[in-house]
Amino acid sequence: MASNKNSIKIFSGNSHIEFAKLVAKKLGLELAKCVVLKYSNQETSVTIGESVRDEDVFIIQSGCDQINDNLMELLIMINACKTASARRITAVIPCFPYARADKKDKSRAPITAKLVANMLTVAGANHVITMDLHASQIQGFFNIPVDNLYAEPCTLKYIRENIENHKDVIIVSPDAGGAKRATAIADKLDVDFALIHKERKRANEVSRMVLVGDVKGRPCVLVDDMADTCGTLGLAAKTLLENGATQVYAIVTHGVLSGKAISVINDSVLTKVVVTNTIPHEEKKLLCPKIDTIDVAATFAEAIRRTHNGESVSWLFERAPE
Repeated sequence: MASNKNSIKIFSGNSHIEFAKLVAKKLGLELAKCVVLKYSNQETSVTIGESVRDEDVFIIQSGCDQINDNLMELLIMINACKTASARRITAVIPCFPYARADKKDKSRAPITAKLVANMLTVAGANHVITMDLHASQIQGFFNIPVDNLYAEPCTLKYIRENIENHKDVIIVSPDAGGAKRATAIADKLDVDFALIHKERKRANEVSRMVLVGDVKGRPCVLVDDMADTCGTLGLAAKTLLENGATQVYAIVTHGVLSGKAISVINDSVLTKVVVTNTIPHEEKKLLCPKIDTIDVAATFAEAIRRTHNGESVSWLFERAPE
């Protein structure tokens, strides 16, 4: 680690403190002192509890749960560190908020991901570290460097270590948009790939699914970047079993698990739903024995270490650190 001057300071907002502690522990550090609370009028108050002058500051805050409050917390924390003369401020956002609002897909639709990018930059962020952006072009919304880490190495490790007969599995994308992600994983495992074409009547509601590929007598792994209400995963698993699959696993980077997601998973034919810990889900795990977790704290810790020391972060695109 560097000398006392310009050392790493890791702060955490209230969105996912346990994850921030895991990241700090991997780096052999304690979380820096910071008090983030809400006044009775719902305004957010931030007090940075130690000097950050000329320090390399990393603020960990995920886009989940009370998403607007968490985003506001992050912006205020960034600005507080900027006005306290931090040398560099990196926003570490495991799950990027509003990532699905990345294009003008209907008339008068806002591109909210671009707005969030502008807000982070204006607040004073010099760099952003995130994971599995819903649309990778969001990196182009920023005028500052963005490191979009991949959960793929951790996913591959999980499949090899936890799924029996992993050499026989078929990797399945639940929609056309995730085909690139699924084919990349299938190529690295040297297994087959299938695709599900889904037709939607309205947002968050799938009307019909058509399987492209042969899954008969084989275990299947559905891979996606985000599981929100889990309706797609439940229907996709049912479609795969109807087409002769023996088991269906789902591996998802961001387990939003909102609305009726837990009851959908419990009632579905899915063997397991595996999510990373970019979003807290411990309470939901207690209600659903099918949920399993991949810890990606080591990936973020290594990205922070490499960013601080000026080393290449692309090393992490192919490898899962211990």
